[in-house]
Amino acid sequence: MIKKIIISACLLLSFVSFAQQGTSSPYSFYGIGDVRFKGTIDSRSMAGVVVEQDSIHINLENPASYSNLKLTAFSLGGTYNSSTLKTDTQSATAKRTALDYLAVGMPIGKSFGFGFGLIPYSSVGYQIESLAATTGDNNKRFDGTGGLNKVYLGFSYKIKPNFSIGADVHYNFGKVETTSLEFITDVPIGTRELNTTHLSGVNFNFGAMYQYKIDKKLSIFTSATYTLQSKLNSDNTQNISTGLLGGGLNFNVLDTFGDVTTTGKVNMPYKLALSAGIGEARKWLVGGKISYQNSVDQSNLYNAASNVSYGRYGSVSLGGYYVPNHSSFSGYFNRVTYRAGLKYEKTGLIINSERINDMGITLGAGFPITGSFSNINFGMEFGKKGTTSAGLVQENYANFSIGFSLNDRWFERSKFN
Repeated sequence: MIKKIIISACLLLSFVSFAQQGTSSPYSFYGIGDVRFKGTIDSRSMAGVVVEQDSIHINLENPASYSNLKLTAFSLGGTYNSSTLKTDTQSATAKRTALDYLAVGMPIGKSFGFGFGLIPYSSVGYQIESLAATTGDNNKRFDGTGGLNKVYLGFSYKIKPNFSIGADVHYNFGKVETTSLEFITDVPIGTRELNTTHLSGVNFNFGAMYQYKIDKKLSIFTSATYTLQSKLNSDNTQNISTGLLGGGLNFNVLDTFGDVTTTGKVNMPYKLALSAGIGEARKWLVGGKISYQNSVDQSNLYNAASNVSYGRYGSVSLGGYYVPNHSSFSGYFNRVTYRAGLKYEKTGLIINSERINDMGITLGAGFPITGSFSNINFGMEFGKKGTTSAGLVQENYANFSIGFSLNDRWFERSKFN
């Protein structure tokens, strides 16, 4: 049954992820796009606060978690997003559905574990028009698609029953395609600039998790991760053309100046995240998380702008979970895990001297699959990103997510024929 769920879910979410754009945010124009990856659905439902040494859920943010798994865990998730984009004078809605992650974690003996998977890390997906108010002025239209993906492989070692360390390596790859169209009202000829950028590179992430028992029930949980600074290789091809404008801003090329190829580097700054919580394992937990990242300047040839600067990234989260009775036989909903959280994030992006911040509330629940250690997780996130000040766009968003955490014993020889 679990294998059928895995195959069906993979096919469904893979189809959805390729059929839909990963983001609809105008802020995905900058840097490497809108960073979508925030952890697994169970983690995001607690605003990213995951500090417990969980035996059935994969923690994609801390590689030290793999050695805590008792069974092979297969995890995948996807999100439906609905956003209202508004300025001082206008508003519009946008929707998208996308795959968030696909991962496998495995225990190796009593002290080791490893994991691997695919993470669509960031997405570019925008369509922006700047129409002239009077005849003779310039009109502009910007379109962008693509993003950055990560394939990762990680290992973990349990030094003591309450202390584990781990590391993983990420191979980053992706392609971003942008179009800039400029024309003058009532003039049939305009110019178009096409940019295609291929991104690739490697980075490393290290983690540690520690648990300290206060008494028979209560424990303090801690988690720390550090991502090394790295660089992405950026291979950009630029093409500028003139052409005739048709209906719907269709562009028919008259003359082209040929391709111009350039290479460069995109900075991926180091990142430090610290988490701590207190609670009773498999009953309740309350914790917090802080993250810090050096200057997030990831501008490239196609998205450099004079009114944009980059500062330091920082975030603060509070979250937790509650399970009425995980071993209850009398009531199914007593075994459901209820989750909630709050977050505040400084993205580091500064436009027209305004800092682009993100704040929101998260809710979720994990429903056990009867007769197994597997579960289905649902999550919701409601928040606000950006501002309408200084001619910018404010995003009011709602995310609805579903994730599967499927557990089984793999590579175990049958004792009976």
